[in-house]
Amino acid sequence: MSDKKSPDAPGAGTDVIVETKPKTKKPPLYKVLMLNDDYTPMEFVVHVLERFFQINHSQAIEIMLTVHKKGLAVVGVFPYEIAETKVNQVMDLARKNQHPLQCTFEKE
Repeated sequence: MSDKKSPDAPGAGTDVIVETKPKTKKPPLYKVLMLNDDYTPMEFVVHVLERFFQINHSQAIEIMLTVHKKGLAVVGVFPYEIAETKVNQVMDLARKNQHPLQCTFEKE
């Protein structure tokens, strides 16, 4: 007798396919940095922080003072697309108001 099952035997030709769920990684995060300059009014920086980063007034003042004293500050941490959008929004508004305010982002 042979160990091989005949094609008509029950269970012959059946294979079990095991699907594994792909492991998803969280997207990398990026720090949005605001840089100090000697020309942009402090009130404008506070306005930008409140408008684009949804930071309350007292926290916006604290961050603005950190930027002023230390030269830069992290104003938020976001996935790439959001960080890029926020930087573009800040830079566009600064340009429209003729301020040299600089904002950038880097991988955390």
